Amino acid sequence: MNTALLLLPDFSLILLGAAIRRWMHLGDHFWGGVEKLVYFILFPALLVTALVKTHIDLAAALPLVGTAFIVIACGMVLGLLPKPFTRIPSLTYASMYQCAFRFNSYIGLAVVSMLFGAPGVAAMGIIIGAAVPVVNLVSVGMLARHGQRGLLREIARNPLIWATALGFALNFSGFVAPKPAQIFLGRLADASIALGLLAVGAALRLEGTAGLKVFSGWLSVVKLLILPAIAVFVGSRLGLSGLYYKVVVLFSALPTASSAYILAMRMGGDGKSVAWLISATTLLSMLTLTLWAAWVV
Repeated sequence: MNTALLLLPDFSLILLGAAIRRWMHLGDHFWGGVEKLVYFILFPALLVTALVKTHIDLAAALPLVGTAFIVIACGMVLGLLPKPFTRIPSLTYASMYQCAFRFNSYIGLAVVSMLFGAPGVAAMGIIIGAAVPVVNLVSVGMLARHGQRGLLREIARNPLIWATALGFALNFSGFVAPKPAQIFLGRLADASIALGLLAVGAALRLEGTAGLKVFSGWLSVVKLLILPAIAVFVGSRLGLSGLYYKVVVLFSALPTASSAYILAMRMGGDGKSVAWLISATTLLSMLTLTLWAAWVV
C-alpha cells in the first residue's frame, strides 16, 4: 500500500495530462513542443545531475546492463512467437512488434526518482544509455524501410545517450560544477518529471486495433508481466541485489515508449495500432508497475 501511495502522484500526472488535452484543446503543436522540451532539455539535465551526484561502480553495473539486455532479447523473441499463427499484415506486425521490448524512459525515470532519488535515476540512466541504440536498431530493422545511415543519425542525435555519456565523463573526472550551474541544472531536472508525465498522458490514444486484440493482449502480457518476471530470475542469478536489482526489475516492467509510434509513422507503418497499444500498456502499468514496485521495494 505504501508503494502504491508513493507512485500515485506520478500516475495522477499521466491522467491529468490526458484530461488537459481533452478539455483544454491545446492542440498537437503545443504537446509536440512540450515533448521536445522534455526530451532534448529537461530529461538530459535530470540524467546528468543524477549521474554526477552518484558514485558509480562499473564492475557492479555490468550485471545490471547484462540483465537488461537479456530481458530485451527475451522480449524480441517473445514478440516473434505469434507471427506464424497470425494473418496480420507484415507491416502492421512489424509496427506493433517493437512494443514487446521498447520502454518508456519518462515513466522509468519518474518512478525511480520517486522511489530511490538520484542513485535510482543514475542506475536507470545507465540502462537507458546502453539499451536505446539496441532497441532502435532492431525496431528499424524490423520495419525495414529506414536506411542504415538514417538509423545511425537518429541514434547519434539521441539526447539521452549523450546525457548519459556526459554524466559518466563528469563523474569519473571528478568535475564539480560551480554552484550556480548546479542550481540551474537542478531546476531543469525538477521540471522534467511533471512535464514528462503530462506529455505521456496527453499522448494516450484508445481508438482502433479491430482484429488485433489477441496480438495486442499477448504483447501487453509480455511487456508488463513476463519480462519483469524474467528480470527477477536473471538478475538474481547474475548476483544483482539492492538498488540495481530493484531498478532493472522496474525497467523491465515499463510500458511501451511513445517513440514506437513516431517510428512507425515515420516509416509508413501502422501508427494507429501502435498508439493504441502504447496507451493500453501505459494505463495497465498503473496497476502492474505498482505491483512490481511493491515486490522489489
